[in-house]
Amino acid sequence: MPDTGRLLVCATPIGNLGDVTFRVLDALREADTIAAEDTRVTSKLLARYDIQTRMERFDEHTAAQRTPVLVERMLAGELIALVSDAGTPGVSDPGAQLVAACVEAGVPIEALPGASALLAAVTASGLPMQPLYFGGFFPRKAGERKAVLEKLADLDATLVFFESPKRMAAALSAVAAVLPDRTAAVARELTKLHEEVMRGPVAELAELVAGRVLKGEAVLLIGPPVPHELQFDAEELRGEVEAIVATGCTRKDAIKQVSERSGVPRNDVYASVHGPKTVYGRDD
Repeated sequence: MPDTGRLLVCATPIGNLGDVTFRVLDALREADTIAAEDTRVTSKLLARYDIQTRMERFDEHTAAQRTPVLVERMLAGELIALVSDAGTPGVSDPGAQLVAACVEAGVPIEALPGASALLAAVTASGLPMQPLYFGGFFPRKAGERKAVLEKLADLDATLVFFESPKRMAAALSAVAAVLPDRTAAVARELTKLHEEVMRGPVAELAELVAGRVLKGEAVLLIGPPVPHELQFDAEELRGEVEAIVATGCTRKDAIKQVSERSGVPRNDVYASVHGPKTVYGRDD
């Protein structure tokens, strides 16, 4: 029985062909076959480094058909390198399907790290790098965009999405409508000649992008909610609580209702009614 082959998941440059590791180049030379999302794109990388390995097409249109075939070949001993058009295979591309099938079949997998548009964009944006939420490609339809943003509104994390430059203005307008107080960034053409990172309040960024024709691959980043001190009138909050209590509600539930309506933390509403909360065993 032949030795079991392997899947080599190879990260390739996201623009600048110099951003490839020696280990990936060695893997591409060693492999029996390169499964490429677009052989025309990958051929430029291979030509740059004089690599002659045979390529096969593996994209969203062929993945379902080719996956079981490639798995069988690896089980028979073949070494296959998986590459996407740019960056790390499996990140919002059909490579994830082949990786999952290899896991199920027991085919060994080696991940060869390298360039990543996701991490490059976050690094250059200046936004908090953790916590981080990656949502893949931003929804195309207005209703779906709104639903996604509303679902993520309370998540204390930087939100990252891939987006087409042609739809970036619409995407930013959606963010400005649902999350108007956020800071955002748009990173495009990363590592290329015309690399650009735009940063600012989301409404200003939406206005800026609306007047431009963007080109190249782009990443949309939305900063986390910005904590701020709530301004509130303690006497007014106390009056609201007492009015609710007068209807027969418990004071605890009244405080909860006022907190939810006003956005003022429950402890602050409690303090407005009772004074600062006592911590037993301490006198400070």
